[in-house]
Parts: sequence; C-alpha cells; structure tokens
Amino acid sequence: MWQIILAAGWPIWPLIIASVVALAIIGERAYALRESTVAPSSLLPELQSWLLKGGVTQETVARLDQHSLLGKVFATALVNAKHSREVTKEAIEETARAVAHQLEKYLSTLGTIATVAPLLGLLGTVIGMVELFGAFTTTGHDVAQFARGISVALYNTAAGIVVAVPAMIAYRYFRSKIDALLLDMEQQAIKLVEILHGERK
Repeated sequence: MWQIILAAGWPIWPLIIASVVALAIIGERAYALRESTVAPSSLLPELQSWLLKGGVTQETVARLDQHSLLGKVFATALVNAKHSREVTKEAIEETARAVAHQLEKYLSTLGTIATVAPLLGLLGTVIGMVELFGAFTTTGHDVAQFARGISVALYNTAAGIVVAVPAMIAYRYFRSKIDALLLDMEQQAIKLVEILHGERK
C-alpha cells in the first residue's frame, strides 16, 4: 500500500484525507441514525399510557426531551397542548426543523467529498500527464520520469473514483433514511396532536 502511495505522488494525500473523513462520517451517521435512537416506535404507546394514568408532569416532559429526537417533538407538543391545534402544530414544526438539521449533520460534507473526489483524482491525472510529457526532451526521453507520470495519472484517477463512489452511495442512503425517519416522526406527531385535542383515542 505504501508503495502505491509513493507511486501516486503528493496528489494522493488530499484523497486519503477525504477518504478518512468520509469513513468517519459514514460510521458516525450509521450509529446516530438508528431508528431506536431517533424515533423509537414504542414511545407513542408509552406516552399514551402516561396520559391515561393521569396526565404528564414537568418531569415527564424533561424525560421525553432527553429520550430521543422524537421525544423532543413530543415534549414540544405536550408543552403547547393547552393552546389551539394550530399553535401546537406550529411549535412542533419549529422543533421538527431543528431535528431535521440535527439528522442532516455532516451530510453536506459527505456529499461534497463525493463530488470533489473525482476532481481531485483528475487533478492528479493532469499532474501525472505534465510529468509524463516533461520526460520528453530534445535529447531523448527519461524513462523513469515517463513511468512516474503514468503512475501518478492512473493511481490518482483510480483513487478519486474509489473514494467518490462509496461516499455518494452512503450520502444517498442516509438522505433517503432521513426522509423516512422525518415522515415517520411527522405521522406520530400528528397522532399525538389528535390525542391531545381529543380527536383520537
């Protein structure tokens, strides 16, 4: 591996850094976007049972807020339950925007890596081609420099693709997962609003 890095030259280093950052983001988002952590399906039934047992206290609201991101939405709904349905929904939407921002954390960086990695590979290719043509002189050509130019060009092109493809796949996957989580949270929040305003049992 070290020999490949040496053969690829200095243009490979930005790609190596980008790959490390992409792997860190993929690992962090895979852990953070677990359904059990973001929007546990058991939370709404638990909250319904608390409401049936005699309402919700400040302590319950605080526990909900710390429980999960869905808990934050539910806590907002409970705090604003005494207001009209419209006011409650507006408060939930404000919290949901903050939750969505938290879910999308680091995704823009991952998307940027997926977009920029092929360009970094192309930069390495151009630098390799410059070295390759620099091998030709009026007195002949330098075989070692010619071979090095080819190595720099090919290794960087390949590295750019190797970094970009998994990063783009992960970015698309996390985007679709976040959309599904937000939709599920929205549906559960609507059910809670209907329960709080006596429209659902």
